[in-house]
Amino acid sequence: MKAIKTFILLFVVVIFIIVQNTTFAQDTLVVYANGPSLDLAIGNDTTATGEQAHKVYKLVSLDTTYLYAGTISVNSNIEINGILGADGRPPTIQPAVLDDGSSPSNFIAMVGEETEGVFKNLYLLGLAPNGAANLDGIAIQISADKVRLTTDNIIFEEWLAFAIGYNGNWDKFFITNCKFRNMVHPNQWYVGEVLRNEWPGAVVTDSIVMRYNTMIGVNGYAAAPVTKFFQTYFDFSHNSVIYTFKNPFFIFNVTEAKINDNIFFGAWSGGMSKQEMPWWDQLWSPEIGSIIDLDTLDMAKDSVFNPSDIGKDNFRMLSEAKRTIEVKNNAYFWPEEVTNLWTAWNDTAHVDSIFTPTWMNTRTTGMFTDKNTWPGLTESGNINVDPGYGASIIDMLTNTSGKNGIGFIEWFKLIRTGATPTEGWGYQLTQVGSEADWVPAWPLPETTDLKYTNEALKTGGTDGLPLGDPYWIIGTATGVEKVSSIPTEYVLQQNYPNPFNPATVIEYSIKATGAAKLDIYNVLGQHITTLVDLEQSAGSYKVDFNASELTSGIYFYTLKVDNVNLTKKMMLLK
Repeated sequence: MKAIKTFILLFVVVIFIIVQNTTFAQDTLVVYANGPSLDLAIGNDTTATGEQAHKVYKLVSLDTTYLYAGTISVNSNIEINGILGADGRPPTIQPAVLDDGSSPSNFIAMVGEETEGVFKNLYLLGLAPNGAANLDGIAIQISADKVRLTTDNIIFEEWLAFAIGYNGNWDKFFITNCKFRNMVHPNQWYVGEVLRNEWPGAVVTDSIVMRYNTMIGVNGYAAAPVTKFFQTYFDFSHNSVIYTFKNPFFIFNVTEAKINDNIFFGAWSGGMSKQEMPWWDQLWSPEIGSIIDLDTLDMAKDSVFNPSDIGKDNFRMLSEAKRTIEVKNNAYFWPEEVTNLWTAWNDTAHVDSIFTPTWMNTRTTGMFTDKNTWPGLTESGNINVDPGYGASIIDMLTNTSGKNGIGFIEWFKLIRTGATPTEGWGYQLTQVGSEADWVPAWPLPETTDLKYTNEALKTGGTDGLPLGDPYWIIGTATGVEKVSSIPTEYVLQQNYPNPFNPATVIEYSIKATGAAKLDIYNVLGQHITTLVDLEQSAGSYKVDFNASELTSGIYFYTLKVDNVNLTKKMMLLK
């Protein structure tokens, strides 16, 4: 009997491997840099109905860059996943030089409604092989409704318009472990942004989750859902924002948000000119701008946010009382070189003198302290302190030895006197080499000097992690819990990749607060480990599972939430 059971088990395993490997082969296409450009290799890899023929594209070349000669337009689910080198280097993608000497503006455009784009382990460089950047360059464009975008461990460099732009309704963004470098348009200080709602119409946003990212040398916004319109959820946690010319956020009307454990160093160093205030920076009730800058909702946003109270006399007050926003354990600091610049500039009575930002302005402070009107707004542990970055970070202000030969302060003076700079500013901008096997420098040049020296900040997070992007302190990417708008059902997703060796990711969604438990079992039903065992609120979550100590074979993972039990199987192949 034991022999029969063993034979059946082996038969099941073999069938599982055959089926899984067949599916894996059909769904995945390996792409090499020495083949067709990516717009041909990926953009033209479609079915008769225009959907992607493969679900996953693996980029494996590290000895040269991948090129694209036109925007890759996608109307179905897609994943582009780079395979890292032993030193952590990701494959590099850059625009090609076209016959007329120009380069394509956008790398990829998601145009299919209710689709998902997943991009991991890539170096997206906005510079063409001739060293030029398209002034309208956007790495990832979302132009459809209800798109879900996930970017993890991506370097975005020198995208002069936006790294990620969107104009669809109810889109969701999960941006983790990414580095945004030198998003500086040469003469447009409101352009050069990380994430931007382009709002050609009344575009509303579902969820934005940005965790464990670094923005260094950015003209515009680190996160701009442009809450002139409605947004459901905003989470900006454990990010390092190092020098922005304008305000890092445009989030006046968020209704549910977490802004925790970040470092803002030299944010909004360009201030606000007399022409800019109130104009765009203060749309509703004019106030001197601040890093954390909130305002009351209007009727249009109330109606989307709080439909259950429509018609009541105190409708707007009831809506304000339902907003839940926390701002905790953030560090903010302006170096002396910046504050001296502000003082000198205003003391000399320039026509375009500036208003200088604060951490939290009077209006916003009043909202957090008025617990009768805003009981759901909480803030604590936010401190004005120098993280202690290395010398090259301060050198960004005055450096003239880089490719563009201009530092932040000089660029500030040109902009604020109405001049038109032809050069940008930034941190050790990449210079594209002429050799065929050129790839960007690795590791990133800021790796050493963003490892700050302030010991208190290294355990200062609400979770005990270092403030800001932990990568610079601990040297590795951080596992991410993804939180989105409230799901309508309990879901346990298929792990990815599958088969895997040795690590994989498990995602699940729960529609109501409950005691969630995620367990791993072997094929004999023996318990291997528990990945999650805690009370969790409604939302979507992501968990990393490393099976380096296990042997090859079939394993099962089970999600239990109150009376709900969901199970899926996965294959470890070593």
